Amino acid sequence: MELGWLLWGTAVLLLLHVLMELSPTVNFALRISFYCLLCLVSSSLAAVACLLVNGGRTVKNMRIIRAFVRPFKYFFGVRFEVKGLENFKVEGPAIIVSNHQSILDMMGLMEILPDNCVQVGKKELTYMGSVGLIMYLGGVIFINRKSTSSAKMVMSEVAKTMVAENVKVWVYPEGTRNCTGDLLPFKKGAFHLAIQGQVPVIPVVYSSFTTFYNPKTKLFTSGKIKVEVLPPIETKGLTSDDVTDLTDRCFSTMRETLFRLSGRPS
Repeated sequence: MELGWLLWGTAVLLLLHVLMELSPTVNFALRISFYCLLCLVSSSLAAVACLLVNGGRTVKNMRIIRAFVRPFKYFFGVRFEVKGLENFKVEGPAIIVSNHQSILDMMGLMEILPDNCVQVGKKELTYMGSVGLIMYLGGVIFINRKSTSSAKMVMSEVAKTMVAENVKVWVYPEGTRNCTGDLLPFKKGAFHLAIQGQVPVIPVVYSSFTTFYNPKTKLFTSGKIKVEVLPPIETKGLTSDDVTDLTDRCFSTMRETLFRLSGRPS
């Protein structure tokens, strides 16, 4: 009986392997399914560890979450080449802004996430089972993107908390995933937040994933991601009148860096 199950299991694995080699669609579906399963299992285990070690919701849990997520890259053959980590070493709080490409961004985030740093995410993420739970425990700040007044109120509270608790805040200024190899126009919330708190903006750029990950073409293979943490941009002395200029400046710098890291002419 055991031999029969072993033979059936072997046959199924061989069949899946053949299908993955022959069909990019099957390969993509299986790898994405495994990624999602890994996220659910890891977040469940991490949630238990967070509750046991820190007792509840706190940014300190990000160290535990980071430890669970960092090994993901080995399962998917993703390599990181990181430059500029010293630019995170600013005194006091800061706003970190980065490009947002896909569900794989979590691997890139946890690869370089500094201590005492929380993320801003959409409220819908709280409904993602154990993934939503672990984000809550890690101190992620959830905003309702459908309600402008609610989002502004939350961001105002974030500004006060950021300064009072000396934490960095990670924001995706594009507002949504964008796997085109370019940047979407930036929303101004992060830059309002930086000027309101008079804290520096630290741009972070990840090279385009399109050479190894593209949902439209069902591509998901191994690959290398170049990451560059750019020098902080000071906001001391700036006012709300400077928000547009600051936003445009960050956008131009990050877009130029994205093209350079991706080997694409600007």
